[in-house]
Amino acid sequence: MTNQPYALAIHGGAGTILKSTMTPEREAAYKAGLHAALKAGEDVLRAGGSAVDAVTASVCALEDEPLFNAGRGAVFTTAGRQEMDASIMDGRDRSTGAVAGVFGPKNPVLLARLVMETTPHVCMIGDHVLELGRKAGLEFPEADYFFTQARWDALQDTLAMQAKGEDDDDPARRHGTVGAVACDRQGNVAAATSTGGWTGKMPGRVGDTPMPGAGNFAENATCAVSGTGHGEVFIRYTAGAEIAARMRHRGESVIDAARHVVMQDLGQNDGSGGVIAVDAKGVLTLPFNSEGMYRGWVQEGTAPEVAIYDE
Repeated sequence: MTNQPYALAIHGGAGTILKSTMTPEREAAYKAGLHAALKAGEDVLRAGGSAVDAVTASVCALEDEPLFNAGRGAVFTTAGRQEMDASIMDGRDRSTGAVAGVFGPKNPVLLARLVMETTPHVCMIGDHVLELGRKAGLEFPEADYFFTQARWDALQDTLAMQAKGEDDDDPARRHGTVGAVACDRQGNVAAATSTGGWTGKMPGRVGDTPMPGAGNFAENATCAVSGTGHGEVFIRYTAGAEIAARMRHRGESVIDAARHVVMQDLGQNDGSGGVIAVDAKGVLTLPFNSEGMYRGWVQEGTAPEVAIYDE
């Protein structure tokens, strides 16, 4: 039985994204990728599926699109390797699963979901979690599936700057994350997030994505949140949990709580980026403090919308 309209939002990273530097062809490709991910999640919700299944479907679609820094499009560490983080959280009971520093599965978010559903743990790393994925039949493509020339070239540029003692001040370098939040017709919320991390990050670095309450969070009593931005700051300010706490303890709406955390807590402390969030009534908000954020949203009975720039 339908109790309420469903809602879904997605993001594909944030940073210095200017229309003046974007070709029409590249903009169209990004928007097509966002629309495909929205459709994947909305198809689940329209059929009466759960929020958890919807965010899984949307994030898988984003991981499969090499334009975005997750899965196939993951960036490289200083050692020339790809290390991916992912997490998923179910707002019904705060069940959550996460993986960090993994390479191999086509869809890291599916590996995170396996941790949530088949182990007593929250976050796993290393060979054992990869073996868990293999035994469950997850896809493990050949290594070259994950190679994209643009990501490799970005690493070379970053390494060249580091060799000169310079730093890339473009926050987009550290904002490559994809995510989805959803509220289903039963009023349950969920969030999923996946990333390749920073271009030129140190091997072994783990960001906010696989840390519940930082870059990913969900509980029916408040909201579901997925973030993209300067992960270290999202961790220090427990961005996702702070949005929920402001709703729980101050009675703020998801819109006001998310805006405060993004603009004040993060924005004033080198925490450039943004979040997508939804509450159990299907209210969506997508605030960001950077010059752009790849994003999309849809609510039942309305047409899907996508956007890129600060407009």
